[in-house]
Amino acid sequence: MTPLDELPRIGAPATRALHGAGYTGLGQLAGVPRTTLAALHGVGPRALRILDEALAQHGLALG
Repeated sequence: MTPLDELPRIGAPATRALHGAGYTGLGQLAGVPRTTLAALHGVGPRALRILDEALAQHGLALG
């Protein structure tokens, strides 16, 4: 299980995109609209699926 203060392994481009947008931990993504994240260059369907699954393990979800 990915801790809330870390990002899961989603690939370097997606990780860079999230860091560039100010998201450094999984917990920060709870409630963020999927469309907001999908609009970031490097964040694709695979990364969104991994983020969804990691958040669900904590009882959280994307917006």
